[in-house]
Amino acid sequence: MSAQVRGWCPGAYRPMMSGDGLVVRVRPRLARLDRKQALGLCAAALQYGNGTIDLTNRANLQLRGVQQDDHETLLAELAALDLLDADPALETRRNILVSPFYDNDDLTVRLARNLTDRLEELPALPAKFGFAVDTGPVRMLAECSADIRLERGPTGLVLRADGAETGRAVTEADAIETAIALARWFSENRTPHLRRMARLIAAHPLPDIWHGTPVARDTAVCQPGPHDMGILYGAPFGQLDANALASLIQRTGAGALRVTPWRMFLLEGAAPADPGAFITQRGDPLLCADACAGAPFCPQAEVETRAIARALASRTRGSLHVSGCAKGCARSTPADVTLVGRAGRFDLVKHGRTGDEPAMRDLTPDDLLTLTDLT
Repeated sequence: MSAQVRGWCPGAYRPMMSGDGLVVRVRPRLARLDRKQALGLCAAALQYGNGTIDLTNRANLQLRGVQQDDHETLLAELAALDLLDADPALETRRNILVSPFYDNDDLTVRLARNLTDRLEELPALPAKFGFAVDTGPVRMLAECSADIRLERGPTGLVLRADGAETGRAVTEADAIETAIALARWFSENRTPHLRRMARLIAAHPLPDIWHGTPVARDTAVCQPGPHDMGILYGAPFGQLDANALASLIQRTGAGALRVTPWRMFLLEGAAPADPGAFITQRGDPLLCADACAGAPFCPQAEVETRAIARALASRTRGSLHVSGCAKGCARSTPADVTLVGRAGRFDLVKHGRTGDEPAMRDLTPDDLLTLTDLT
């Protein structure tokens, strides 16, 4: 069975059918849910889904196992929690990734709000096309999925097309207008097969006006544990048990939840408490492991994924990606070890992606567990 690439991600109004029911995506504004919203989302996951919430690599939250008959009622619940745009078209366009550790009214917040207010001015764009507002003291989103990036340079703000080494100098006053102009350039030049910025500019020269200004080279790596704003928790494979998350919010007294694109979430003002299945230790090998939902939860998956990922995480030097099929939804970047499910077995790719040539084929889980060196 060949994997079907859908070319779009689930939303709230347009969910995606999976092996355990509908997948309904929630896009938190400014990557943040207040306490009432976070607990309300947990309750909705338990009432209308299977009690599991996915934390995606775009810092979105997905309710799984929603039945078709419950979808409209769930939308009403999300709207009551102010987690849903009234306009379905606006909700679809709101693909804005922000560096999550912002202050209440800093540059990141102002730019993201301004961009949100002007989404209706964007041209028609592919469903996965998105923006990153990465204007904190150091860059944090350079490896995260986005097509148009607002970053800091040595002397001020820089607007950069994903895939370009340099960008265009902008000010706060003209940054969003210029971002919209770059989106229009993309829309005018893209083809049905070039639906992301980096692929387009690799095939079609980017005009000089859009590059030439360097961006700051320093980047930061996020780690779980105590944080100036509270406590940062890792979620193995980005999976959040709604009961466990609600309990943790209540036990820590957290005032809000911030989501990140690194399978981690921050509880604002959290007091220390038993984290349960969530990760608070730096260097935990599960932080370097990505695995999709796998069989039987995804109809395209040809293997179960997360049990083998847990078993191999501590035995892998570096990053591990276990994919239920050739699509590689859980990770788009190369991993030190990538396992690709095929007809109940795995192909092993070393230092690459799911579509790369395997170093070994047709491995069973037992075969993988007996290998002395996966890398």
